[in-house]
Amino acid sequence: MIHTPYLLFLGDAPDSLAAKVAQGIKDWRPENSVGQLRLQGCKADLGLTDMTLAEAKAAGAKTLVIGVANRGGVISPSWKAVLIEALEMGYDLASGLHNLLRDEPDLVAAAEAAGATLHDVRVPSVDYPIANGIKRTGKRCLAVGTDCSVGKMYTGLAMDAAAQKMGVKSTFRPTGQTGILITGQGVPLDAVVADFMAGAVEYLTPDNDDDHWDMIEGQGSLFHVSYSGVTMALIHGGQPDAIVLCHEPTREHMRGLPTYSLPTLEALRDMALPLAKVANPDCKIIGISINTQHMSEEEAIVYLKEVEDRMGLPTVDPYRQGAERLVEALAVI
Repeated sequence: MIHTPYLLFLGDAPDSLAAKVAQGIKDWRPENSVGQLRLQGCKADLGLTDMTLAEAKAAGAKTLVIGVANRGGVISPSWKAVLIEALEMGYDLASGLHNLLRDEPDLVAAAEAAGATLHDVRVPSVDYPIANGIKRTGKRCLAVGTDCSVGKMYTGLAMDAAAQKMGVKSTFRPTGQTGILITGQGVPLDAVVADFMAGAVEYLTPDNDDDHWDMIEGQGSLFHVSYSGVTMALIHGGQPDAIVLCHEPTREHMRGLPTYSLPTLEALRDMALPLAKVANPDCKIIGISINTQHMSEEEAIVYLKEVEDRMGLPTVDPYRQGAERLVEALAVI
């Protein structure tokens, strides 16, 4: 169990998107976010109080969470002094990076000397089965995106929150490190051996009541040459009854791939639905989630209306406006 509250470590994040782990925790578990710790040159800002390790410790912080996710998921040498100092001060340390804390001898030594705990969130804790494709009871909704980091997790969390307020049975099913840090459970899907990824999603979304919805956190993108495999595992292992298309309209290219343009929502629709129907012939696309964080209120309203008129599907920014319309659209399933 990871002890809360957290001090969120942003390191030297080059932009706000690189600190999406910390941003997600701050947005969905603000009560667990004491403050932020930034190194020189950090260009991300959560709007939390900047704190030293000592100040956060005095404010009650128990765990330093590495809230920055760089390409490749590595522990930067420039972070080491702060991480070791935190352990020596009695902090536990939590990370969702591919580069595991337990594989860093200096961090292990510091933790052992101080009696602190290293939490590697991105380590599968279950021997997942190979997917069998057998239809499960209950209902499932999956967010799929035109790109990485376009709001798939926020869509699932917002839909789960709205569903519970509306009296609809629902559970958010995390598949990445941020979702796991927010909820305390889930499957670190991109750390599962490829043959077992779809089976891990089946494990995560077991049989349930006929009127219960699993809101499955999406990952990657079918159009992203680096991370399309994890998306396929979610589509087939999740056997979604409903799909929500997710998009961030201000991007100039795919995340981390400057020579690749983003696909259109129409292209995503036409790619994702046939693939989903392989595992669930009754799957339907029920709505569109747009990440409008870089747009003004007026720009967002105009864009959302244009997409809704063009696509013929309820279109919202679920974090900015709420996800009630998306949950209402599940009624057609």
